[in-house]
Amino acid sequence: MEEQLAELVAKVAALESKSGVTNTMFAETFYYLTIPLMIIIHAGFLAYEMGASRLKNVLASGVKNILAFAFMIPTFYYFGWWVYWAFPTGLTFSAGPNGISGLAYANEIALPWVEYMGPHIADNASGVFWGAFTMFAATTASIMSGAVIERIQVVGFVILAIVLGSFAWVVAAAWGWHADGWLVTQWGLHDFGAAGLVHAVAGFFALGVLINLGPRIGKFNADGSANDLHGHNMPFTAFGLMLIIVGFWGFLMACVIVPGEGWSWYGDKFATIYGTPITLSALSFNILMGFGGGIIGAWVATRDPFWMMSGGLAGIIACASGLDIYWPPLAFAMGFAGGWLLKPCAAFLERMGIDDAVGAVTVHGTIGLFGLIMLGIWGAGYPAAQGEGAATISFIGQVVGAITFFLLGFVPGYLVSLILRVMGLLRVSEEAEIAGLDLTKVPSTAYPEGMASTPAE
Repeated sequence: MEEQLAELVAKVAALESKSGVTNTMFAETFYYLTIPLMIIIHAGFLAYEMGASRLKNVLASGVKNILAFAFMIPTFYYFGWWVYWAFPTGLTFSAGPNGISGLAYANEIALPWVEYMGPHIADNASGVFWGAFTMFAATTASIMSGAVIERIQVVGFVILAIVLGSFAWVVAAAWGWHADGWLVTQWGLHDFGAAGLVHAVAGFFALGVLINLGPRIGKFNADGSANDLHGHNMPFTAFGLMLIIVGFWGFLMACVIVPGEGWSWYGDKFATIYGTPITLSALSFNILMGFGGGIIGAWVATRDPFWMMSGGLAGIIACASGLDIYWPPLAFAMGFAGGWLLKPCAAFLERMGIDDAVGAVTVHGTIGLFGLIMLGIWGAGYPAAQGEGAATISFIGQVVGAITFFLLGFVPGYLVSLILRVMGLLRVSEEAEIAGLDLTKVPSTAYPEGMASTPAE
């Protein structure tokens, strides 16, 4: 009898061990797959921005976008990842209530030379988490990239991309996404899909840059009225927007904590980055409903193919903060509102003399803050994070988060671009802009000789 009992115990232990290994491998594979899915976002931004550029600037826009992606990888490795773990409680470097933040913790797990930042065979989490967060960083840089096409210098743009992608949004994530983040623990901020801490930060960083960069030559008339500087290939732009939507499935997958033996903080269930419950079923309902609502809302408001496709992205961003808790019809309504708001918000910005070539400030900045704040109404009273005594979602808390993210984007965007302007590193010369950046800065041409070309502006 004792031998049979011992054998049964051994079998149970073996099954538990096998289950733990399987869970760990599943979790590692899950995050590994989010990385190429998020790279599709950048293929989309590449197509989107090249299509939105005039013929004389197509390759210059593409080169700039690819360089932003490339520079995010080493800079996020060397210091961006460290910032995320060092700053959650503020600028004091102190550890938070969960003990997974602060100077000592960041030095232990995120400095470039520690064992977790390389092929440590017993560590299944660090590399895939770092890779997913690196793609978040690259996304912020690409959001800013579209707004400034056709007149920004490559050197200045790369510097701005590094500041945004490997510092500004990372501080926002540390404060508003990390379990020890002061916006989470003190104000009950909840931003599951990063409408505020990725999209709004990037959008308003771009706004700060645009103020110093100025409009493209020919955008505004002497009386202040605006001209449409149409891109050369709207189908390419629409295709790029659809690729961005595909990639956002990977983006939002990476916002989920997957159960895995020995490294998941939140047990054996799927959880948000805050540790609150979520299912992939909820994401499937709400991503699709937000996407559809955004397209319909923008089409109803504008009948414009460009804004219709941008509306799909705005629809997902509008409900991103609450994708984990919204009932699908509410996600659709939020998406519809986001799509409907796009054109009037973009028109207001244009009347202010801001030339945002692809509407990035509106789609990501304005709609990001709209979605973040509205969760304070629809999700009020819901736990913002896991654990006894955790703060709950409130309208005031979401507004505090919105103000914080606006400042974390706009202030560094404005100040760094102002310094670059003073140094002569922000904008290309008037001659280069009129002739076209492909010939003067790349130099090359996007299309074979003899194809139709736009007249020089």
